[in-house]
Amino acid sequence: MRDVTLCFLIKDNEILLAVKKRSLSGFGAAVGKWNGVGGKVDEGESIRAAATREISEEIGVAVKEDDLEEVGNIKFHFKDKPDWDQHVHIFVARSWNGEPAESEEMLPKWHKHQDIPFDSMWADDRHWLPLVLAGKKIEGEFHFNEDGSEFTDFNVREI
Repeated sequence: MRDVTLCFLIKDNEILLAVKKRSLSGFGAAVGKWNGVGGKVDEGESIRAAATREISEEIGVAVKEDDLEEVGNIKFHFKDKPDWDQHVHIFVARSWNGEPAESEEMLPKWHKHQDIPFDSMWADDRHWLPLVLAGKKIEGEFHFNEDGSEFTDFNVREI
């Protein structure tokens, strides 16, 4: 199971989501879905360093490691695709330098908390993202079907 990061920039009553334009890692099921920004942790890289690197690469803003608030972690399992299994470390940032900008991989857009496009996101997001936006810290586990479009079992809890 590989470690990956997922980061959300938050200001006022808005959250920055980005739509995945193309897959760089072979994780094609993510293309066209709104999500936070983030990605894999490189060998020898800390999880926080990976998070700040991915934010910079994907939306062009600089976040200091100390400005990342760890708000949860979720393990994702994909039936028949163990190479997709991942342990996602979730962060929120409320301070950064620069303005989010489109990259080759991601198109960022601010969304009011009440207007989050859950129908265009991973099926699991509606079960844990509202908790994070309410200031809760969470951990969980999701088991997805063969193509990753639906989960068959899950558990999310506040920590």
